[in-house]
Amino acid sequence: MNRAHLIVLYVFFSALVSASTAWANAPEPSMPKLRSSSVLVLDPEQDRPLYAKNPTSITPIASITKLMTAMVVLDAQLPLDERLMIDEADIDTIKGSQSRLRPGSELSRRELLRLALMSSENRAAAALGRNYPGGVSAFVEAMNAKALLVGMTQSHFADATGLSSDNVATAQDLARMVIAAADYPLIREYSTAVSYSVEVPPYRHPLDYRNTNGLVKSAAWEISLSKTGFIREAGRCLVMMATIASRPVVIVLLDSFGKNSRIGDANRIKRWMEASLNPAPAKSRSRPLQRGTRYSANTITTRRV
Repeated sequence: MNRAHLIVLYVFFSALVSASTAWANAPEPSMPKLRSSSVLVLDPEQDRPLYAKNPTSITPIASITKLMTAMVVLDAQLPLDERLMIDEADIDTIKGSQSRLRPGSELSRRELLRLALMSSENRAAAALGRNYPGGVSAFVEAMNAKALLVGMTQSHFADATGLSSDNVATAQDLARMVIAAADYPLIREYSTAVSYSVEVPPYRHPLDYRNTNGLVKSAAWEISLSKTGFIREAGRCLVMMATIASRPVVIVLLDSFGKNSRIGDANRIKRWMEASLNPAPAKSRSRPLQRGTRYSANTITTRRV
């Protein structure tokens, strides 16, 4: 090797070392300031919390409950094309929430499941629980049994809708529930659908429904599971499984102050992760989230960061 070649190699390796040193010494992005009272951002592949704020506080979870409702319905392997009727018993007497599904309306179990997950339709969720073998009490018992099965030791379920403030959990437990729910293809599909139209007699025209999480239609997000929730006692809530900076992540946001703050918090987490992670090493450490990927729901450990 001649002198010219040695000089070229010296310059190349000097530049490489300088770049590596600059990256290593670059200041880390500051932790995001979030408006949710309880937060957990979890890497499910490495079983590692990336961000935690009051992750073990027990709080009402509102319609996040419907993820458990969906798992219990699907576990029972009830016929999804069976037609079920909305009943007076499905009307919300707890919060007085409204619904376009009138008593007497008939939909398939599949349609009810889709509306419960995508648009958080309370009468749809109530009808699913009421038509479970053994009725509502057996359904709630199955919800709590499933919660223990997936490691939700600080949770309790009281109804299929989440309208009762007795539906409670921690952010840590909800991360377990999200991971467990991601094993169900229909839950992933229905919870991330942008919209859906359904024929409901006696309406002349189809009823149009939209996802309660506007982020599912954003090109900037890659979301594989989603659920929102709100009652006064719970505040604004949001759980998601998404891919950010080529890494799968579970996001749990509970009791977020302000109508749009849970969406703002999710976007702040996304920007923080993208700024914190070097895309190249991240790809070598973990693969992007794939539909059907299975994660353990029972081994999450949480520490404050």
